[in-house]
Amino acid sequence: MTDKPEFYDRMLSLGLARVSEAAALASANLIGRGDEKAADQAAVNAMREQLNALDIKGVVVIGEGERDEAPMLYIGEEVGTGEGPAVDIALDPLEGTTLTAKDMPNALTVIAMAPRGSMLHAPDVYMDKLAIGPGYPKGIVSLDQTPSERVRLLAAARQASTADITVCILERPRHADLIAEVRATGAAIRLITDGDVAGVMHCAEPEKTGIDMYMGSGGAPEGVLAAAALKCMGGQMWGRLTFRNDDERGRAKKAGIKDLDKIYSRDEMVRADVIFAATGVTDGSLVAGIKREVGYLTAETILMRSKTGSVRHMIYRNPTSAM
Repeated sequence: MTDKPEFYDRMLSLGLARVSEAAALASANLIGRGDEKAADQAAVNAMREQLNALDIKGVVVIGEGERDEAPMLYIGEEVGTGEGPAVDIALDPLEGTTLTAKDMPNALTVIAMAPRGSMLHAPDVYMDKLAIGPGYPKGIVSLDQTPSERVRLLAAARQASTADITVCILERPRHADLIAEVRATGAAIRLITDGDVAGVMHCAEPEKTGIDMYMGSGGAPEGVLAAAALKCMGGQMWGRLTFRNDDERGRAKKAGIKDLDKIYSRDEMVRADVIFAATGVTDGSLVAGIKREVGYLTAETILMRSKTGSVRHMIYRNPTSAM
């Protein structure tokens, strides 16, 4: 009887970076071309091809829909060579399809990997999210507080004024009351049109991004990806699933969610060491987008491991003749 292969995150991390890079490079020709579906499909195809070259027994637990929506990387899809450790995969082959199609900032390819059974199987519903960066006492803010309470408590923890706090919020009609309440505290708001994984990640580097806190609802799968990123970068995050109808509640139960009102912490969404990679497609606050020069495409990837807290920025200059 042989032992099951161990999750060697250090050995797998470079392979994960290649997966992320391949998806970004594949979507490069569709930046600013106005075709969201084509850009997403190009990223999906490249990501799947590279994943299937890795020596893992991988299962997609956060993906682009159910099995009947293939050829997307669907939830439950098995990837890898079938050799090596059993792992959970969370991914968004192109986070910000609209951003890519319109050549707007902060489009990314995003992927995370952790040992099998360690990631929350979040259904495709909304999640109410709250995130702050590192260096604060545990539980200084919570989803049970009002938005204005969160701003005031974070400002007090920083020994600053509420006017010194900047909150990132996804620009959606459903957030009108949230935006009004946060602004009433005197805090500034950075509105984003898409890409709330990047929005949450911004909290981890406030000196660089100017973002202190993330609030608002967005996709639950993206919430798990964001939690994986913060587990590597440092910071606190909470998420609570929200449901619009019985069909969505049924999806949650099918995914194994028993307590539909539970507030998940960062470490309950990602329960073991995780590796995370994101490559810039368009320029953003975290990584640069794809750069073109004659005969070459250059991509920047952020590669992180929660086990060590390491954060690497990698530049990949790729000859177009090799693509």
